Amino acid sequence: MFTLPQKESRAPATCPGSASTQDLDSNYGDGLERECSRKPDRKMLEFCGAGDPTAMLSSGSSYLSSRGGVIKWFWDSAEEGYRTYHTDEYDEDKNPSGIINLGTSENKLCFDLLSSRLSQSDMLRVEPSLLQYPDWRGHRFLREEVARFLSFYCKSPTPLKPENVVVLNGCASLFSALATVLCEVGEAFLIPAPYYGAITQHVYLYGNVRLVCVYLDSEVTGLDTRPFQLTVERLEMALQRANSEGVKVKGLILINPHNPLGDIYSPGELRNYLEFAKRHELHVMVDEVYMLSVFEKSAAYCSVLSLEGLPDPQRTHVMWATSKDFGMSGLRFGTLYTENQDVATAVASLCRYHGLSGLVQYQMAQLLRDRDWINQVYLPENHARLKAAHTYVAGELQALGIPFLSHGAGFFIWVDLRKFLPEATFKEEMLLWRRFLDNKVLLSCGKTFECKEPGWFRLVFSDKAHRLCLGMRRVRQVLGGKSQVAEEPHSCQTQEPRSQRR
Repeated sequence: MFTLPQKESRAPATCPGSASTQDLDSNYGDGLERECSRKPDRKMLEFCGAGDPTAMLSSGSSYLSSRGGVIKWFWDSAEEGYRTYHTDEYDEDKNPSGIINLGTSENKLCFDLLSSRLSQSDMLRVEPSLLQYPDWRGHRFLREEVARFLSFYCKSPTPLKPENVVVLNGCASLFSALATVLCEVGEAFLIPAPYYGAITQHVYLYGNVRLVCVYLDSEVTGLDTRPFQLTVERLEMALQRANSEGVKVKGLILINPHNPLGDIYSPGELRNYLEFAKRHELHVMVDEVYMLSVFEKSAAYCSVLSLEGLPDPQRTHVMWATSKDFGMSGLRFGTLYTENQDVATAVASLCRYHGLSGLVQYQMAQLLRDRDWINQVYLPENHARLKAAHTYVAGELQALGIPFLSHGAGFFIWVDLRKFLPEATFKEEMLLWRRFLDNKVLLSCGKTFECKEPGWFRLVFSDKAHRLCLGMRRVRQVLGGKSQVAEEPHSCQTQEPRSQRR
């Protein structure tokens, strides 16, 4: 079944995905923090794994189709938190008591580096071919640079091929396009939960594709286990459950490094998941959008494209974008790498609606080929700033005695606030989320990631020191039972790389 927002905030036992975990528009950030504002008295509406669920929701408008009504519903029902933030956004000078956003996963630490590089003269070129319709897969010069870039940074054993590259305007479009071309209406993907909840909407709105949650928990059962660990056994159980409910599963979605857990899959784990998918003839969509945001040297990252001999290369599809690793979530550049030419061609056909302008394609090719700047300037400084910000927030959480998970990758810490809930329910989780918002700090609550344990929150640390410091002060006030909004803490300092200080 497919469920829309529900009255009781329990994790459904056999739910192939929940529409309560959507991002409405990638241009507005990841948007998950908005979902926590859903009214607890919304009725559950369940959709079977086949057929047309849009017929079960009234559009509420005589101007819209039933499908249009569902699309509008996603926007209307999930807007409160983010809208509140944008009407009262923190500004150091103009609105120092405004809302601090620690909920949207954006890297705000390296604008100075990016602005300097993107402003250089080699970034602007205007010629007829860039102003005309391109090859819908992307200009050849860009796909060649993407292939070289991924070959190097993914440590591919053999050079990747430009003909296997498709360029779109972000990973949201990639999820949507892949779901549409790989699945029939009502079919589903397996996805480990908690997961980046915007994917639910990405695969549903165009393709009417569901998600079957592979629910993970925080319990550690042995020396070789970790919280929220994905195993092949859990994948098998989720697949069997879906089959027993008549839901056709066509693929598996993996996020590596993981959002929101920050987990990094080992080469052995990746191969086990891919072998599972091959046994059941499942496609695997691998989201590696944080692959260059691993800031701890001890955290060894392995791309799927680095594996010798993929178990099923025709059903393995890898996506990456500049939105996270290069702090360009507003630029909208994403890329797919797949050896399946039927899939590449079908996705490329949808690039008519999700393509990039020629001028942006030229800029991206220039950026990706500038290996000296990436390796010697951007990545070292970005990693240093991420680590400094992470160290500060982790220290604040430790001082408060708050458990958390973090693996040295991504922009966020998975924080355990269960002890601050009077009862272990998602209603109490939402009330805590609202107390944060009322005290002018925006976080993302666990339900938006389809976490089955109430009380987990994602806290984004990839922001400048003064905003982080003020945000954490407000977090402390909420958890300490205070209600007033903190004023700007002029004396607060965090350790930042020297080049970031002003």
